[in-house]
Amino acid sequence: MQKDYLESTTKQFQYYKMLGDRTFTQLSEEQLLWEPGESSNSIAIIVNHMVGNMMSRFTDFLTSDGEKEWRNRDQEFELLIKSKVDLAAKWEMGWSCLFQALGSINETNFNTDVFIRNQKHSISAAINRQLAHYGYHVGQIVYLGKLIKGKAWQSLSIPIGKSQDYNKSKFSKPPASGHFTDEFLQNSSDSD
Repeated sequence: MQKDYLESTTKQFQYYKMLGDRTFTQLSEEQLLWEPGESSNSIAIIVNHMVGNMMSRFTDFLTSDGEKEWRNRDQEFELLIKSKVDLAAKWEMGWSCLFQALGSINETNFNTDVFIRNQKHSISAAINRQLAHYGYHVGQIVYLGKLIKGKAWQSLSIPIGKSQDYNKSKFSKPPASGHFTDEFLQNSSDSD
């Protein structure tokens, strides 16, 4: 159960990372820094916030509060990322911290309580909290990418108008096991 849960959530995080990666490749540096409105965030600002959250939550995940004293959350919403190279480096740093923390969880420490802002969480509750948070922000990133690219946007999953073909292909094969993200993650690594 614990192993299945950790494998499933790890794949889901990988899927969210891949959606961000594939959005970034479609956009120019200027587009990554574009803010759609005065009170709206650019993709770069959303990434900066996500990475600040990841570093805070997953550094010393099992042994210290997930809201670190050194975190400056308000500053995460300032335009600190100035280039596509900086954005990619920060993005990778945050995900690396997260995946390293997930990799440190095992049968002997799975029942450890972890804290976020002095509130006790089970490991699964803390992971679910972050899974929902990052899914929310990756959705914003993808939406902004689609808004910016318009008709030039390249679908990250099943293209509009291709659902019936996709389902026909799926149901033409014997029932299979695996995680629903497997084919998307495989296609992503094939294109790298």
